[in-house]
Amino acid sequence: MSKESVLRACDLTMQFGGVVAVNNLNMEVNRGEIVGLIGPNGAGKTTVFNMITGVYAPTNGEIYLNGKLIVENYPHGRMKDIYNGQNAGKYSKVLAPTPDRITKMGVARTFQNIRLFKELSVFENVLIAKHMNIKSNLLSATLMLNHKEEKQMREETMELLRILGLEKNKDDIATSLPYGKQRHLEIARALATKPQLLLLDEPAAGMNPQESDDLMHFIGRIRSDFNLSILMIEHHMQVVMGVCERIYVLDYGTLIAEGSPTQVQNNPKVIEAYLGVD
Repeated sequence: MSKESVLRACDLTMQFGGVVAVNNLNMEVNRGEIVGLIGPNGAGKTTVFNMITGVYAPTNGEIYLNGKLIVENYPHGRMKDIYNGQNAGKYSKVLAPTPDRITKMGVARTFQNIRLFKELSVFENVLIAKHMNIKSNLLSATLMLNHKEEKQMREETMELLRILGLEKNKDDIATSLPYGKQRHLEIARALATKPQLLLLDEPAAGMNPQESDDLMHFIGRIRSDFNLSILMIEHHMQVVMGVCERIYVLDYGTLIAEGSPTQVQNNPKVIEAYLGVD
């Protein structure tokens, strides 16, 4: 496996008012890796995803994608006086692209609570995501000069559904699918944006053991089929240990451990964070 970095977060800190939700996080996802981000509820995991995808501008720190700086911020304005994180004077500029810009750079995500277009079909849910990379403009679309591009997007959508085993469900309303297939559809919609890095937020949430087992194989397959690097948040430890090559562990916004699944499982700090001590 290549050690070329796809995602690198440096001193990433997120403070809300006086509360530091994520403090000085340094982490990396290499090309082709499946990396886990775990921790108890409220540890700051989804906040990390929100900083990577532009939902939040971090209070401090940097994010690199394929070696290119895409996000940077530092405590300024009112935050300068109340900042409680580390490395207050290390960074000096604001670079905060919106989520759509970061998606176009090659980062896609799913959500802890499935967010499909509930009244649209399986096909329409994926086709909408295809429009993220559309080249035609409003004028050419109004004059119906973009029919070749629309035809290509529809063909690519059908091919994606075929690869992911959703072709027979293409006309079904998204919410009529079994829960496991809804998860697959949400991932298919993310893949339609042609990402290099896929962020999965608790993909096994609400799944039964058989669905969780199927999900592990599904994640491994899409990593290979789509040449992806994957960062995933997950509470289902069987899924995490079964599919991730490396794991980062957060507790109260602070990185307490990182390493292989075996190293993390046996780390006293991780055991304390999850189980407590006498």
